[in-house]
Amino acid sequence: MSDNKHISLLVTSDVHGYINPTNYSDHVDRNLGLAKLSTLIKRKRKKENVLLLDNGDLIQGSPLTFYHAKYQSKTPNPMVKVANHLGYVASVLGNHEFNYGQEYLKEVINQSEFPWLSATTVNESDEEPAFGKPYIIHNINEISVAILGITTHYIPNWEDPKHIENLSFNDAFETTKKWVNQIHEIEKPDLLIVSYHGGFERDIHSGEPTEELTGENQGYQMCMEIDGIDVLVTGHQHRSIADKLNGVTIIQPSNNGQLLGQVDIELEKRDKTWAVKEAVPSLIEIDDRVEADKEVVDLIKDYEDATQAWLDKPIGKINGDMTITDSFSIRLQDNPLIEFINKVQMNIANVDISNTSLFNNASPGFKSNVTMRDIVSNYIYPNTLKVIRISGMDIKLALEQSATYFIINVDGEIDVNPAFVEPKPQHYNYDMWEGIEYELNISNPIGERVTHFNYQGKPIDYNQHYDVVMNNYRAGGGGNFRMYQEKPVVKDIPTDMTELIANYILQRETIEATCDYNWKVIK
Repeated sequence: MSDNKHISLLVTSDVHGYINPTNYSDHVDRNLGLAKLSTLIKRKRKKENVLLLDNGDLIQGSPLTFYHAKYQSKTPNPMVKVANHLGYVASVLGNHEFNYGQEYLKEVINQSEFPWLSATTVNESDEEPAFGKPYIIHNINEISVAILGITTHYIPNWEDPKHIENLSFNDAFETTKKWVNQIHEIEKPDLLIVSYHGGFERDIHSGEPTEELTGENQGYQMCMEIDGIDVLVTGHQHRSIADKLNGVTIIQPSNNGQLLGQVDIELEKRDKTWAVKEAVPSLIEIDDRVEADKEVVDLIKDYEDATQAWLDKPIGKINGDMTITDSFSIRLQDNPLIEFINKVQMNIANVDISNTSLFNNASPGFKSNVTMRDIVSNYIYPNTLKVIRISGMDIKLALEQSATYFIINVDGEIDVNPAFVEPKPQHYNYDMWEGIEYELNISNPIGERVTHFNYQGKPIDYNQHYDVVMNNYRAGGGGNFRMYQEKPVVKDIPTDMTELIANYILQRETIEATCDYNWKVIK
């Protein structure tokens, strides 16, 4: 009998509702999704002792999950059906698990044949874990494995307050430290895994900060300051990481099921107990050679068919050009697509100032004939709208924050600030406005880039207050827009923006593509 034992920890994170290998903007297959991952997982299960763990943001993010939440919520959840089929040992609560409200989340948990973990998400009243458990002990191949679930505590900065009513989100680092010590003391596991729906706030190798140290991501601090963690599973940032930090094995498997994280763990007998000898992380790429698991595809066929039919539903027509061929140029001066989104927001909210983002570089814009597929391909988040009352100075500070998106590169040209690309793309944290006239001069120092700053043809009054409509993420200060935090909410519009856009077009049938060129970026 061998004195060594082997466990293969398989990890998914930030799957965001992707099962079939498609991104829903077209009918072309992509190398992503749980159906393809399933093929790899089942293959590995035949040869190895497998622990399959999900690190959060499972149930939200695709048209499939949006359609289910809005129109099929009384039926079994398709993500849970597949997760049950795959035999997950646990899943951690991610921040996007709360996007459809607590009742929806409770139903997800009730349907799951595996526990959901979060030591940081507690009831406001008694500080007890609000959903499921803080950790589990799982025995595999005679090895006792502790898995502690930790959710980023930054959720109140983004989430609709109604969705997190009566909940508190405790500090991720402090909670991890407390529970790791407690688990070792009480459970004495052979292997301790922390599954943290959060990422790294510093460069793994240099220790230099990669973002503002807000507490949203504390993975570096966990590895450096908490003893007793064998493996730290991370996510939230959609990064691809397989490395070691201060002796802790770390893994982060990208997003949308594009990669499968694997940690090969070898344990050896020491003084009648098992101890980790080696833990080797790796990322397995999903490519054309990996076929989608037919069992998984069949399991959600009815959901997929209904979603695809909904996506192909005609909404209306665009007269003019709202397509995107160059996402960078869209952010340099006003354009018909961004103006249209802002106009929808202003119309719904009945205000005359609005801001919005181009969320990612894959947004195609709108063709002549608009379908729901076009709308969800451009507006990819389940945002709602808020109108907040802010000062002229707040608007100035917000524009300066957006202006940090740009730098002047070595060739003397305007370029994207690398901080908005690495370690995680954050194109959604650059806003474009309607209802004010402004210019951003990127040759000026940061904090002094806003020029020609007018409202209704006159210089804006920094002391006057204005009602501005924006998405709920931004209104809560998300993306380092702290000037918005705790400002009066004049109006809360709880309907998802995709529905608002669809209804706006349906009511008008034909939309004129217009552009008043009220803003631009110069050097």
